[in-house]
Amino acid sequence: MRMTAPATHQRSAPAFGPGAVVPIQPGGGWAIRLELLWGRARRKYLRLVRPGHVARALAARRGECPGCPHDVIDSRDLKLCANACGYWFPPATDPFAWRDTVPIARAGWAEVVLFGGGAAVATALALLVWPWAAVLPALAGVFVVAFFRDPPRRIPAGSGMVVSPADGRVTDVTRLDWVDDFRGPGVRIGIYLSLFNVHVNRCPVNGTAVWVRYAPGRFLDSRRPDAARVNESIETLFGSADGSGRLYLVRQVAGAFASRVVTTVRPGRRFPVGHKIGMIKFGSRTELYLSDPRVVVLVRPGDVVRGGASVLARQPEPGPGPPDGCEPARPLSPEGESS
Repeated sequence: MRMTAPATHQRSAPAFGPGAVVPIQPGGGWAIRLELLWGRARRKYLRLVRPGHVARALAARRGECPGCPHDVIDSRDLKLCANACGYWFPPATDPFAWRDTVPIARAGWAEVVLFGGGAAVATALALLVWPWAAVLPALAGVFVVAFFRDPPRRIPAGSGMVVSPADGRVTDVTRLDWVDDFRGPGVRIGIYLSLFNVHVNRCPVNGTAVWVRYAPGRFLDSRRPDAARVNESIETLFGSADGSGRLYLVRQVAGAFASRVVTTVRPGRRFPVGHKIGMIKFGSRTELYLSDPRVVVLVRPGDVVRGGASVLARQPEPGPGPPDGCEPARPLSPEGESS
């Protein structure tokens, strides 16, 4: 829907809205249930058999989580609640910090171990019976590992740029007269992620997470026009860190194939451009909404983009006065992924 852009654009910084979404995969699923069960068993074992490790880990723990409902011994326990828990562990003293350097999305480790490991076992057994029978499980294992890959990205530098929140193909660029969360006009850029794309999502700008909102729903093919409206999704609203009052809404939409949506964002944290904010498992769509109608969109339908690396749009220079009072995101990986 076309609209007429106003001559000026200035919005007041929004107040923090809903709290964090818990856990990082609010739609559930058997894999995350197994992870939660494993975590409880591991913590029970550590307290019973390795009290020294527990004491050292608790001494190294930093941050605050008043009335914390999360049982956090070491950094492994933060994986499923880091978007709601205020604790963190300095990488220099964290024996598990190496996990952030592995180019596999942390949110997909359970699937990689269970699906990929199962495929590896099936491949080995098939080789003993008939070598050609090993081809299918071997390809399945390679696909699982490739799907959850998380390659490093070179984040472009520059003023006013908006980078892609996802890998995939641009499906639409639409100017909207009204976006509810902006209380005004906006621009939507839709991106379709096939099964072969990287599915890690990234922050499109330097900004502060205002709120995160989860909406349960259906699991239609994300290429269908009505899928973005009715499918399971997570929406994250970011406020610009440049003092312009601009808002950015990232909408992660589930697809049809065993799809689950993941967020690692805790409201109130400030995130650098290109920062990892979650992922969508197995086929999906990501939408980016921009509140400034004066934005110059640099892509068009059919263009292939890469999350954190492709510049989707450029915005006019803002006025002075960066916002304050927001907690910066703590970098725990080379690319600044939150603990």
